[in-house]
Amino acid sequence: MALLKDILSRIEAKKDDYHRYDFTAEENDALKTFFDLSQEFDDMEDFYNLCVAIPQSYFGLEARLYLFDPRLNSLGLVAKTSKSGPDLHTAPPDDVRPSRQPYYTQSLVLTIRGKKSLIDQIPFHLEEDVLGLLEVYPVADRSSSRELFFEKFANRIGFNLHNRFLDEKNIEHLRFIRSLVADIEHNIIVPNMVYKLFLKRLRAKVNKNVEIERYLTECAATRSCSPEGVDRLLRELSEVNEGLTAELENIEKHYKNMSLFIETLFRKSHFDQGRLTLRTKECNMKRDVVQPQLERFLEQLRKEGITIDDRMSGIPDEEVINVVDVGLMAQVYANLFSNAVKYTRQVELFGEEKKYVAYGHQIIKDFFGLGQDGVKYNVFSSGPNIPEPERRRLFEEEYRAANAAGRPGTGHGLAFIKNAVEIHGGVVGYEAMPYGNNFYFILRK
Repeated sequence: MALLKDILSRIEAKKDDYHRYDFTAEENDALKTFFDLSQEFDDMEDFYNLCVAIPQSYFGLEARLYLFDPRLNSLGLVAKTSKSGPDLHTAPPDDVRPSRQPYYTQSLVLTIRGKKSLIDQIPFHLEEDVLGLLEVYPVADRSSSRELFFEKFANRIGFNLHNRFLDEKNIEHLRFIRSLVADIEHNIIVPNMVYKLFLKRLRAKVNKNVEIERYLTECAATRSCSPEGVDRLLRELSEVNEGLTAELENIEKHYKNMSLFIETLFRKSHFDQGRLTLRTKECNMKRDVVQPQLERFLEQLRKEGITIDDRMSGIPDEEVINVVDVGLMAQVYANLFSNAVKYTRQVELFGEEKKYVAYGHQIIKDFFGLGQDGVKYNVFSSGPNIPEPERRRLFEEEYRAANAAGRPGTGHGLAFIKNAVEIHGGVVGYEAMPYGNNFYFILRK
């Protein structure tokens, strides 16, 4: 933290700088206008247009602003004053490139840089601190004083842009943390409550074993046990031990699943980057992802009278190997099966009334382009179709369709699915089908 005397020293140095710059009143007004209005315009597009409007309004010059686009890893046009010329989002011409010093082509080209000391805080990689380029034209006044003015103007654009990028990063980070908290509640805290059930049943069986132990102890002490009584107790003991083994297996499976979810959602890289990050590996989707999640929900499905019925799915039996983040994909299926438990309804199928769920996959030829097949993963549940107006909003954060009334939930599960699938480069969707509703996602094969 700078001391007051250091700040006063910097102020005096700035006074000397401004005296040396010797900007005209018009140039000073241009900088002050830019400073004032940059505080007024919060929208990034408005700010981009302000950057090109200042040269036009004060000096009658056309201007173009190119900024680095992290999605394309290149510079693209974001604002211009002239209706003619290149379209927005196009790359700069070959003779307009970053440089250490301002230079002239048909235009004056100035490189816009970020704050060097904070450049590593920008949420994307930059080459040599370059945020973008400012191009002004036609330049009749090529004096060193006018060139210096535009150099300082470009510097102020860079500092302002840098701060805005940091603000956006912080806002996005907070939004992500909020979403991650919802993920943790939805996929860890709520499912973790099932431990209470497992422990309750485990304690009941342990108590039964204690009773048997007490009875056998009394028999041994009094030598009053009949062979028939001992046989009965041994059968009871065997049944209890089978139950204990089953409950232990349930707890182990649940522990393994919760550990996977905790490891996935609490990765340091998520918090560092402010978004879900992938840790991918090859896996058998059916064996490694789908089946463990289905097993978790089988008891709940049975309790609701829901059967697993693939007769209507038309899904092939062959197994598929995908490169995915197993933890995130497991949570995708956990959310889909959880919704199936809540929203599956009875229909008439093959002459009988039943509630059922079907799941599986199918290959979609050239879905991602020529020679790039997709694998469509489906989870179907029987019941009335979701009304047409609601379908386009199903994957929005906190949106719940009308059929969710009275059912517990936050409207976060499908939004999580969309996010997890899209960072894999896939797509999600919903289909209204005979007998019910199909939620699906498509990944590259």
